[in-house]
Amino acid sequence: MQSTGLEDELSGITAICIEQAVAAPYCGLLMADAGARVIKIERPEGDFARGYDKGADGHSTIFMWLNRGKESICLNLKADEDMALLRKMIDKADILVSNLAPGTVEKMGLVGEQLRRSNQGLITCRINGYGSEGLAAKKKAYDFLVQGESGVVAVTGTPEYPARVGVSLTDLSTGLTAFSAILRALHMRYRTGKGVDLEISMFDVMTDWMNMALCGHRYFGGAPARTGLTHSFVAPYGGYHCKDGKQVLLSIQNDREWVDFCNHVLKQPELGEDARFIHNTDRYTHREILADIINDCFSAYRAEDIITLLDNTRIACSTLNDVKDVSVHPFLKERQISMGEAVIDIADLPVRRKQGSVQRAPLKGEHSDQIRAEFSV
Repeated sequence: MQSTGLEDELSGITAICIEQAVAAPYCGLLMADAGARVIKIERPEGDFARGYDKGADGHSTIFMWLNRGKESICLNLKADEDMALLRKMIDKADILVSNLAPGTVEKMGLVGEQLRRSNQGLITCRINGYGSEGLAAKKKAYDFLVQGESGVVAVTGTPEYPARVGVSLTDLSTGLTAFSAILRALHMRYRTGKGVDLEISMFDVMTDWMNMALCGHRYFGGAPARTGLTHSFVAPYGGYHCKDGKQVLLSIQNDREWVDFCNHVLKQPELGEDARFIHNTDRYTHREILADIINDCFSAYRAEDIITLLDNTRIACSTLNDVKDVSVHPFLKERQISMGEAVIDIADLPVRRKQGSVQRAPLKGEHSDQIRAEFSV
């Protein structure tokens, strides 16, 4: 059921975002979609994310996805005049977000304690790779590298080969974490009238998400091994082959589901009472035999037929879709967005407001003249 209760709840809030790439822009997108005025500060040549691809009439589709709902001004922050303008903008803002190279914000003097001398309610949120102290502060970071440093790559992939997660997991989770922290800071400011400084480290976000593996390593027998599509302690769990060459994924989480699976899908009720498979620990011990049994059964069906059978039996399952399949998936909720004359269709934001999510991304420096005039007085 679509939520209809959210509508510009951050209306009246202004966020200045000195941002590039993915993490901070995703945070800015979420603020813009919640009704905030988000002013994106770009270097004169523009956010380098504008060059990620040229799929939208020469414009970057990735940039359009991450930056819709924002205003864009190009500033040369090495020039005194432009830095003075930025400071005037920050004086009238509620939020300052940045994800610049380590040490850059400090060199420019854009730190919360100094900025709040003239704007006591200012909330600052700095996104960095590994932290702001010692060697961590000097280390440059990108999504893939943090996946490696935090151990995510070590638990992803097959037994033979580690793999990065195929979407920008670190960037997007960090942007989402920054957005949630800003909402908390706004709530606190409503009570105290004072702003606060936030720091979000990509490494910290990922190591928090790695706690299941860390607990495994420290407390219950070792970190989970890389298992491809299978699970490190649940069976059956994985991808199984159908006669049309497709794979169906399933996950059985308890003994009741196992019995139902044996009775109605495998149509071998005796397996529900087989000592090798009665409990999950038994099934996991004999998981290779179990995989052979399931593959033998599924090989008599097309994938869509086995999915129907599994759904009717209330067994959790899915097809192993490629991106082309997802692009036409019946569950996919889409949104049309534009930048200049370019128009594309993308997957919509998961939290939707009554009038629909923001639709338009700014051309490079599209609002420069307007913003300069507004804040120069």
